[in-house]
Amino acid sequence: MLPSSAESPALVPLTRRPAFLAFWAGQGVSQLGAQLGQLALPVLAVSLLGANEMDLGVLNAASMAAFLVVGLPAGAWVDRWLKRRTMIRADLVRMCAMLAVPLLWWAGALQMWHLFVVAGVVGLATVFFDVSYQSYIPVLVDRPLVADANGKLEATAQVARLGGPALGGFVLTLVSAPFLFAAEAAGYLVSALCLLRVRDAEAKPERTEGSSLPREILEGASFVARHPLIRRVVLSTAIGNLFSSITYVLMPLVILRELGLGPAGLGTMLSIGSVGGVLGALAAPRIAARLGEGPLLPLGLMVGGSAVVLFPLALAAGPGLLALGLLSVGEFAMSFGIIVFNVMQVSMRQRVCPPRLLGRMNASIRCLVWGVMPIGSLLGGWLGERLGIAPTLWVGIAGQLLACVPVAAGPFFRLRKLPDTEGE
Repeated sequence: MLPSSAESPALVPLTRRPAFLAFWAGQGVSQLGAQLGQLALPVLAVSLLGANEMDLGVLNAASMAAFLVVGLPAGAWVDRWLKRRTMIRADLVRMCAMLAVPLLWWAGALQMWHLFVVAGVVGLATVFFDVSYQSYIPVLVDRPLVADANGKLEATAQVARLGGPALGGFVLTLVSAPFLFAAEAAGYLVSALCLLRVRDAEAKPERTEGSSLPREILEGASFVARHPLIRRVVLSTAIGNLFSSITYVLMPLVILRELGLGPAGLGTMLSIGSVGGVLGALAAPRIAARLGEGPLLPLGLMVGGSAVVLFPLALAAGPGLLALGLLSVGEFAMSFGIIVFNVMQVSMRQRVCPPRLLGRMNASIRCLVWGVMPIGSLLGGWLGERLGIAPTLWVGIAGQLLACVPVAAGPFFRLRKLPDTEGE
């Protein structure tokens, strides 16, 4: 049992911990680079390579497929490895993959299938990085500070999402989209260098005699399936991600082609939406103190699911500032609700899971909740071509509202405080 912060001088604030500060700085720069690349990818695909609905579906699916294909074994492997070293290697792989895009473009050889391959490689490295990242926070900071660390990291990520798209939209008025891929590669390099400076007490886990990869995977998946609160969170998140993928795979076409708002419009929408994410990350602890931690999970999903109703309304409004305003308000409210939900549920998962199962627990959840996203992306592209963009958006919205049901029907509204006791 950890002592309270009043009893232990070791629990100094995170802002006075050099290891956390180095990790925090690296992730901030990496997130900014990733946002530049996230804007560049659909702009490059639609504007320079003429991508259609199905092309965008395949591109999004390629970027997320690794979570479905290797998500489960990745968790077992990460639990066997040093997590900081794994993140450094993943950053270097992502850097090299991103640099391939401007090089191919400069050589005049860039084609759509190249983007599929790059997205797939980056997605594979991201699986290992993200599983290690979520499992590393309880290693880097004391357990009572996990929620604070997650809040700071999530707020920084949202600040990057705020400034990155707007900066990217401005840069795209000066240079071509491939140059933004070089900026994303630089972000991954900075992240790797900062991780090299982090000092921690992580020791390589000892293998249990007689253990095997399938048995270790099953142990992590069983923990997720047995925990009544995590099980509901995973079901809601999986449903929400499936249907949000249907919606978001078509948004570049809505903004760039149907509404003609250009890269600047796409960047503006994402940046304004990220303001909601920043406020959600910062406000989550304060709202939890007033309303309780448990109610924030269903309430966050309800706010986020309801907000996306504005997207098809913006499409119906036609080109102009009204459409951009509707898109931006919808993205703002959606980001606020989803980030509040995520801060609470991720912190709960990290607190209740035994350290030896963290990698497998996170990988099992990522495999389920992110593994549905390539399916949703392909389905969104297919439905977009056959039903049209507006009807497909409404399908996605209906599913996101349905995602509220598992957590709303559970005990969360009655839980003033989410559990924070480690247990099997």
